[in-house]
Amino acid sequence: MSDPSTLSAAVQGSHTVFLVTTPAWGAGAPDAELTDGKNVADACKAAGVQHLVFSSLLHVTKETGGRLKHVPRFDHKADVEAYIRASGVPATFGEDGVFTLAYPVGADARFPLIEIGEDMGKYVVASIKQRTKVLGAQVLAAADYYTPTRILKEFEEVTGQKTRFVQVDPQAYKAALPMPDAIAQELLENHLFIGEPGYFAGKDLKSSLDLLAEVGLKPTSFKEYLEKNKSAFA
Repeated sequence: MSDPSTLSAAVQGSHTVFLVTTPAWGAGAPDAELTDGKNVADACKAAGVQHLVFSSLLHVTKETGGRLKHVPRFDHKADVEAYIRASGVPATFGEDGVFTLAYPVGADARFPLIEIGEDMGKYVVASIKQRTKVLGAQVLAAADYYTPTRILKEFEEVTGQKTRFVQVDPQAYKAALPMPDAIAQELLENHLFIGEPGYFAGKDLKSSLDLLAEVGLKPTSFKEYLEKNKSAFA
């Protein structure tokens, strides 16, 4: 995606393009992801693509009023989304949740969980089949919002293992991460963003879940995920 000259042939003749930009870690790397997304958007516009489905994320810096400003992997995806919207390419924006328990947040934090390997494609299929309904819309890919309390309760019910929730001091959490400071800060702010204002900024998942139901699909619940992978937690 970094070489625009290769993209024309890649998208030429395509009605629909599904775009996922991959984060590259390192100095100056986030800008490369932004450039890649813009390159694909330009190629899609030139080729007359009728539906660009982009795996986007919220702009953490803007959503928090600058409180959390070191999450470029989110911000640049949001910048790509803005660029696509301005380009006029017919598009839908999917945002994926996470199967993660982040400790520097309270027990009431809400995680939009998704079984990424099984379910992300369902949202793409539903978006393609219902193109006119989702053009210009954000599709929030998650089975439901789960608090740490609910996550651990369901984990105990399925595995029989005892659990407890511990809220870790943010700076202690960052200090424990075995990675460069800038990356550790980004991961910390990513998790704090889940606490306030929320991974999807508190947006309702109903319309996205209805989108799946209308084409006969449903997401995998966290408990179903645990049941299918029970042996991994033995």
